[in-house]
Amino acid sequence: MRCAAPFAESGVRRLITTLTFKDLAIRRGGRLLFDGVSLALEAGQACALTGPNGSGKTSLLRAVAGLVRLEAGEIGFGVTDPVEARGGGLHLVGHADGLKPARTAREELAFWTRWFGGTEASARDAAEALSLVPLLDLEVRRLSAGQRRRLAMARLIAAPRPLWLLDEPLSPLDARWREAFGGLMRRHLDDGGLIVAAVHDPLPIPCASLELAG
Repeated sequence: MRCAAPFAESGVRRLITTLTFKDLAIRRGGRLLFDGVSLALEAGQACALTGPNGSGKTSLLRAVAGLVRLEAGEIGFGVTDPVEARGGGLHLVGHADGLKPARTAREELAFWTRWFGGTEASARDAAEALSLVPLLDLEVRRLSAGQRRRLAMARLIAAPRPLWLLDEPLSPLDARWREAFGGLMRRHLDDGGLIVAAVHDPLPIPCASLELAG
């Protein structure tokens, strides 16, 4: 199993070097999920978002990506303009994999690689890193939950970006692939990346923890 594909060096890799939350509040469906949430991360650091279901972990990730409006507070990306940071500096891998069931794994990987600015070579690296090569000609609908998760995460390698926003990234993976993805996360941090992950189980990397009480 190969899981240490090189990350390309580019301006995009350095687009986000810090992430800050200042007194964040989010309201969904008329209900205040949380307020007063603050955090500061620098390059090479990770944070696990914890809390019960419905406490706002997914909403917070989506707010960082610009998909959910804040009730109050501010999200900062250092000196980088938020529009530029969100457009070229982050990946959001949600709890739902966002894959088209009728497409082959090869077609999905090629689509997401092109969408995020990667290359054919980087797509091959991602497929090899996550042991997807034998699965590429299968339709997504024929893949197991763990295989679909590996395919969804392949975009993190195929088109490197500094900030990873991950929603329950390990939940469908077996012990072997949890350990392997832990290695990929450590490499990303060692390269100066940042990670914010909503989790129920501990991440296999050193990280800060931010609890949303709900």
